[in-house]
Amino acid sequence: MKTTLFITGTDTGVGKTVLTALLAAFFRARGVRLAVLKPICSGGRQDARRLHAVLGGALTLDEINPWHFRAPVAPVLAAQRERKVLRLRPVLEHILWVRRRFEVTLVEGAGGVLSPLGVDFNSRDLIRSLGAVPIIVAPNRLGVVNQLLLTVEALPAGWRAKAQVVLMMPPKPDTATATNRGLLKQLGIRNVWQVPWLGAAYRAGQVVQTPRVSRALSALAESVAVVFRDCDAKK
Repeated sequence: MKTTLFITGTDTGVGKTVLTALLAAFFRARGVRLAVLKPICSGGRQDARRLHAVLGGALTLDEINPWHFRAPVAPVLAAQRERKVLRLRPVLEHILWVRRRFEVTLVEGAGGVLSPLGVDFNSRDLIRSLGAVPIIVAPNRLGVVNQLLLTVEALPAGWRAKAQVVLMMPPKPDTATATNRGLLKQLGIRNVWQVPWLGAAYRAGQVVQTPRVSRALSALAESVAVVFRDCDAKK
C-alpha cells in the first residue's frame, strides 16, 4: 500500500511548505523512501526549491515541480497569462508516475483546498483521485476554528474523518491559541496536532530532532498510519 499525504491549508501562506519540509526531514531521518512533490507553483519556485533542498537529491527540481508560473496569482490565472492550459489528468499522471518508486509521497497543494489549480480542478480533486490523507495546515490564531471547519466541510465526504489538522503555533501564544485545539476536538475534529514555533531562521533537518517537534510529527505520523491500516482492514 502506497502512503500518500496531501498537504493543503486554510489559505496561502499558512505554513504548508514549512510542514511539508518538516515531514520530509522526519521521514528521511527514519530511513523511509520518500518523494516530495509541489506539482504546481505560481509566483516563483521558492517553495519547490526548499523542498528540493530537504529531499537530498532523490528527485530533481523539475520532478518535484513540473508546472510553475511567474505571476503571483492563482495557478489557473497564472497559466492563462502565459497562454498555457493546466488540466487534472497530466498532473495526476505525474504524481502517480513518481509515487510508484517510493514508500511515502508528500504532495503539497497551492493555496487552500478549493483554490483553482487548473481548468476545472482543485486540491480536493487531487485528494480524491490519489486516495490521499489530507493534512490541513493552519496558523493557530483567533478565527482559525471557523476556517478549519469550512475546510474540512469542503473535503470529499469520505475523507473528512481521515483529515489531519496541524496548527502552527505563533511566537507568542494567547487565549485563542491555548483553546483552539480543544474546541476543534469538541466540535468533532478528532485529529488535531500542534507544531511549536520554529523561530525566524531554522533548518528542517535540525528542528525535527528537537523533542517538541519530534513528538508532534511522531503523533501525526502514527495517526496517518492508523488511517491507512483502517483502510487496508476494510478491503
